[in-house]
Amino acid sequence: MMAAERGAARNTLDSYRRDLADAAGWLMPHGGLETANAEGLRGYLAALEANGLAPRTAARRLSTLRQFFRFLYADGHRSDDPSVAIDAPRRGRPLPKILSEAEVDALLDAARSHDGAEGVRLVCLMEILYATGLRVSELVGLPFAAVARDPRVLIVRGKGGKERMVPLTEAAMTAIKAYKTVRGVFLAPGEMSVFLFPSRSAEGHLTRRRFAQILDEVAIEAGIEPSRVSPHVMRHAFATHLLDHGADLRSVQQMLGHADISTTQIYTHVLAERLRSLVENHHPLAER
Repeated sequence: MMAAERGAARNTLDSYRRDLADAAGWLMPHGGLETANAEGLRGYLAALEANGLAPRTAARRLSTLRQFFRFLYADGHRSDDPSVAIDAPRRGRPLPKILSEAEVDALLDAARSHDGAEGVRLVCLMEILYATGLRVSELVGLPFAAVARDPRVLIVRGKGGKERMVPLTEAAMTAIKAYKTVRGVFLAPGEMSVFLFPSRSAEGHLTRRRFAQILDEVAIEAGIEPSRVSPHVMRHAFATHLLDHGADLRSVQQMLGHADISTTQIYTHVLAERLRSLVENHHPLAER
């Protein structure tokens, strides 16, 4: 149902599968997952908390269970929905990790120091990522058709199969043009690929894991702690820096592909926190 009716992405389906398997394993001695009652679900969530699971992760697992029991009830497999009576774990909303513009420049400079076809590909990946704020799965899975005509915008297919249009910077367009001249190096002789970043992985394109590894290496070269850098942190940097320079929230929402603007609003909290810190540290009356 999640795949056919809601168009859930493979990563979402995998996450749901893991969450349900974990709940089923815990509930097995208590009668099983499909017949679980509200008391059993509360016991499962209490066990997660006792084991130190983060409230955010526990909330996601409860969301999975709610989807599951809602489906059972709607399809007539159950006459009730035990998840309705369960309160979600309380959780604060952490501010996203961000990088300064200088740090992003250092990462891009480190990428440009790489030689050969892999260096050209790396610069292309980094420039597209910072110019568009794509999710890493969207980046590595970009079809070659998206840039075949040297566009000024990318048409991206995101979560739920929804398409959005994201403009490219001059630097990104230049990097794409350079990469297209060496793309064949990453293909076997005579091989064709529909992907912009082909590889010999099972997916047929550069994997998320491999790109994350490459990004760690670039961070070290740029003198930045690798734990502070990830494809998603670059996405945060894209959004935060746009807002820093006066972009409106609705435009940022559309470029990020957020279904709900409340998801994008987290970046306004980031800016507010930075302004507060600026005043506390540099205002002449702060010490008083």
